[in-house]
Amino acid sequence: MGGRGRRGKPLLYERENEVTAARIAVDRLCAGDEEGEDRQGGLLFYSAAAGLGKTTVLAEVRRMATARGCTVLFARGSEQEHTVPFHVVRQLLQPVLASCTEAERREIFGGWYEIAGPAVGLFAQQTGAPVPDPQGVRDGLDWVVTQIAVRRAPVVIVLDDAHWGDLESLAWLAAFAVRARELPVLVVLGYRPDELPDGAVEFRELVEGRSTRPIPLHALSPEAVADLVRGSLGAEADDVFCHECWVVTGGNPYETVELVAKVQDRGLVPDAESASLLSELGASARGTGLVKRLERLGHASVRLAWAAAVLGTEISADLAATVAGLPPAEALSAVDRLRVARILTGTRTLEFVHPLIATAVYQAIPPATRTALHGQAAWAVADAGLGVTAAARHLLETHPEGDPHTVRQLRAAARENLRLGAPDAARRCLERALREPPAPEDRADVLHELGCSALLTAPATTVNHLTAALEQPFLSPELRENATFRLAQAFAHNDELGKAAAVAGAEAARAECPRARLRLQTAHYLWLTFDAHETQASDRSRRLARLVGQLPGDTTGERALRCLRAWDATLRGEPAADMPAVAARAVGLSYTDPDWGFELPSLTALAYMYADECDRAEELFGSAVEECEKVGWGGAHLSFGFTLLGLVRLRTGKLAEAERCAREGVRLAERVGDRVPARWYAVGLLVDVLLSRGRPQEALRVARTYDFAPPYPNAVVFPDAQTVYGRLLLAHGLRREAEAQLAAAGERLEAKGVHNPTWCPWAGHLALAVAEEDPRRARALTARMLRRAERFGTPTAIGEALGFSAAVAEAGQALPLRERAVETLRRSPSRHLYAEALIELGAELGRTGRTDRAAGLLTEGIELADRCGAGRLAERGRAERAGMTATTARSHGSRPSAQRGANTAEPSRP
Repeated sequence: MGGRGRRGKPLLYERENEVTAARIAVDRLCAGDEEGEDRQGGLLFYSAAAGLGKTTVLAEVRRMATARGCTVLFARGSEQEHTVPFHVVRQLLQPVLASCTEAERREIFGGWYEIAGPAVGLFAQQTGAPVPDPQGVRDGLDWVVTQIAVRRAPVVIVLDDAHWGDLESLAWLAAFAVRARELPVLVVLGYRPDELPDGAVEFRELVEGRSTRPIPLHALSPEAVADLVRGSLGAEADDVFCHECWVVTGGNPYETVELVAKVQDRGLVPDAESASLLSELGASARGTGLVKRLERLGHASVRLAWAAAVLGTEISADLAATVAGLPPAEALSAVDRLRVARILTGTRTLEFVHPLIATAVYQAIPPATRTALHGQAAWAVADAGLGVTAAARHLLETHPEGDPHTVRQLRAAARENLRLGAPDAARRCLERALREPPAPEDRADVLHELGCSALLTAPATTVNHLTAALEQPFLSPELRENATFRLAQAFAHNDELGKAAAVAGAEAARAECPRARLRLQTAHYLWLTFDAHETQASDRSRRLARLVGQLPGDTTGERALRCLRAWDATLRGEPAADMPAVAARAVGLSYTDPDWGFELPSLTALAYMYADECDRAEELFGSAVEECEKVGWGGAHLSFGFTLLGLVRLRTGKLAEAERCAREGVRLAERVGDRVPARWYAVGLLVDVLLSRGRPQEALRVARTYDFAPPYPNAVVFPDAQTVYGRLLLAHGLRREAEAQLAAAGERLEAKGVHNPTWCPWAGHLALAVAEEDPRRARALTARMLRRAERFGTPTAIGEALGFSAAVAEAGQALPLRERAVETLRRSPSRHLYAEALIELGAELGRTGRTDRAAGLLTEGIELADRCGAGRLAERGRAERAGMTATTARSHGSRPSAQRGANTAEPSRP
């Protein structure tokens, strides 16, 4: 595609369409501001095999963007540095941030400084600081680039050799690029389509998706090659010579440029006679030919080129000399020879003239020598103060030798990668450390660290590593405790709640340290509580209540157990009046606690909610969302936060706000994966809210979109997925199917000892499903539901049970139940249930002819339903009121008509 003119400026051949596409995109990006409108960002992808000129095209894009006053962020993927996390991100952002003061950098980062700063390389995360969620780091990078776009618009992001980008950077870029059209940002990528890394799933979906079609670069035609040749060698180059250049290179621009340079070096006349020599010259520009040409430069040049190939990009000349083992003067001469031979370019910082050369040189290094050079590079990089992660990149390429220092370096690099928000990079380091192998007394520690690094991303792998750690002979009591605790977590995250509880319980029974025993007991009870198929729930509840009753203080472990006790009492339907005393002593756990994470403090907040103390619950969940956002937990934990906040708002009748929270929970859960617990929670809530708002068709679309259907997870989720699904079926008139789901849900929850009808009103919905065919069964279900609600004792529980009872009551029995429901729900925080009760009672009174009171109740219920966002309920109330008004009008209209008839019958008076 490109050669060079007399003054060294790249020349573009047969790339008019590619350059035009770039010019249009840049013009569109810049035009908005000039016309007083918002700038329009976008995506521009160039795909091509090696040597077809992506770099030259991207250089032209950078040139034209700079000429238009754009801020250009540029990076290049590296074949040797693709394992270094956030390598591309740092290339993009560090030049811009380096020009800012510390205060300006903090202003750009905002609240994301501590979370995303280490990934960008501004500072190292402190030991002991919370490990950031990878999604949170990506969110922080989104914020930073958005701020740069706002401050320095328009912005053009250019990434060359994207196929060699590190996975962490590619994952961020793939997500951010989707938003580019909403910002004054143009994202331009160049990549080899056949070399995209397998692990870059999101990036592959971006470039291969339907939203943007990559622009392919093709080999040059014979005419373009002839123009390139004559542009460098002169117009006298004859047709035979030019055609042979095209045959030898296949129209590959890089190879054509190199071939022409060789012709110039040899001083060949570009005629038909010289054409026979071109094949041999062309071979010297690639593969073994390039290697032979390098070897002719001498041993020192070969060593320095090898060292440079091992080091990668932006190579320090001094560092390359150290790795090559050359004295400074000899290294300097070698660099000069490599520059003349067009293998390297640059002075203090070196780089290969073309990535193809770097690849050929690296592959030509004998395997044993290459391994040794990586080992030398690891030491040199560490001695140069470039950090353990830079050194680890080379240690990953060395052969295991049982070196304790290598193990320590790799473990340190893994810890650093975790602090960057790159758990996959940490896992690679620890897997390599395990192969070293570590000393027997360190092996359990390495296995434990390896297991923890994959806890959130690959729980099944974590199970294997932690199980192996627990089988090691050199295992301290503290390590055994920690490994067991994380193993239980891994089983739970892998939807094996029974195993999680069993592992923690067995270790708790043998633990000698009281603190460790309490921690493991809490884990045991936690995972039993969340096991949907637990069969010994009553026994577990008794043991938990007895244990909590013996706790003397308010340590973190004791608060954790009280969280479980408050929640267990709530599920069992014990009197709600007894709950606040337990819950008050459970409050205080952090939502980002490394042990208890989000689960336990959330249970306390939910216990408050179901006890009708919804203001307290909303306050706790609001602080949970704030705390997660503060530490950069932007994945499953934040999804749970929004979902549970939405659950509180559903409970209080703020249905529109509940829907917004549920949708945000779904959006966040989608970034984590399919059918994960967070998505079950969020989608279940969204379906429940839509049904409460009277939008069953939309609820069905949501369920189908997110595969909200059997089989259900083994973990308890709320709202209960099977009950919500049964309610959805019932809303669509599928009574038999709904009955099957709701009956199964009831059987499962009864077996688990979950008797609180306000936590899961399966019995009420089941009663509605069977009322027509088996009214006696329906009334029995609601009668038991009402008894349990009265035992729990909250207005919401009792009022909801009364509403279900009235719906299936015998003729003449519904009115007193509805009267009682209204009086009870008047004291409930659930404004939606109260609105429904008002409308139901108004309709019932209207049917019995008590229209004056009925109209007032209906009006109050309609107004309240509108405020709650229950549009369909309000419409029903209006229909009832209109029907009642029409009936009254007809009734009143008949009496004047009769009177008029009587008057007519009277004799007319004079």
